[in-house]
Amino acid sequence: MRKATFGTNGPEIGVIGLGCMGMTWAYDVQNRDDDNSVGVIRQALDLGVGLIDTADMYGPYTNEEVVGAALAGPYRERAFLATKVGIVPGGGGQQERNGRPEHVRRSIDESLRRLGTDHVDLYQLHRVDPEVPIEETWGAFAELVAAGKVRNIGLSEVTVEEIKRAQSVHPVASVQNELSLWTRDALAEVLPYTEEQGIALLPFSPLGRGFLTGSIASFDELPADDFRRRLPRFQQDALKANLALVAKVREVAERIGVTPAQVALAWVLAQGRYVFPIPGTRTPRYLADNVGAAEVVLTAADLAELDALPAPTGGRY
Repeated sequence: MRKATFGTNGPEIGVIGLGCMGMTWAYDVQNRDDDNSVGVIRQALDLGVGLIDTADMYGPYTNEEVVGAALAGPYRERAFLATKVGIVPGGGGQQERNGRPEHVRRSIDESLRRLGTDHVDLYQLHRVDPEVPIEETWGAFAELVAAGKVRNIGLSEVTVEEIKRAQSVHPVASVQNELSLWTRDALAEVLPYTEEQGIALLPFSPLGRGFLTGSIASFDELPADDFRRRLPRFQQDALKANLALVAKVREVAERIGVTPAQVALAWVLAQGRYVFPIPGTRTPRYLADNVGAAEVVLTAADLAELDALPAPTGGRY
């Protein structure tokens, strides 16, 4: 796979990463298959994927265990392993944010144990805790770098102002914000800033939670335990309206002889030098399809056509 430098000072890794959340959490959990997921992660490494992204919250905790099993033995050194901290399960199925330094220090040791490694290549603050100054949280992250438990540190779902505040304490290696053909908020301020600063951007849900692949035609197709059933864009009327976006992506894909997923990912890749989308899948065929997007070149006319797509119907959450 084509490689790029992970920000100004990072290593060279494959431009397409693998998001592992859906292997144990959020998407069709009743059909979870850990052995299959281990195989998909290893297949990803064989195809040139470097960035393997997980989080302690996914499961919770089980996702890191699956990733750890996949990276046992010789596989670990082939991965640019990323995990996250900062969201914890709350009562009644709710989630809470925890950016307290003592939580960060404790959580990295628990993550390393589940992952079966002595360090992670990228440790990310999953969400900023509004009750804790980001400078205090980021100071704890910096301590983990000094201790050798973490090689690089990154932020997730943040504003430019929050990035700047963290930078005042320690360099920010990456930012993980949502970016896709139907979620373009990051293009306004965050992406220009990360490009200027040489910070890697890790777009999550670059395929619109699977919608932009054209594989979801109605709300009723979503599994009963799938969290997309709670998202505004997947409600029946909104979903029907948003199919027009998929139709345009499919039109471009058919014209250039690739898949809709490859068009969607190629558009994301075209947004900057340091952009590393992390589409998730647990299907070998879809993994190979996603990886193939690294070689798709969209013309200026293709990009202009995709840039002109209307905003989707419905909010993100």
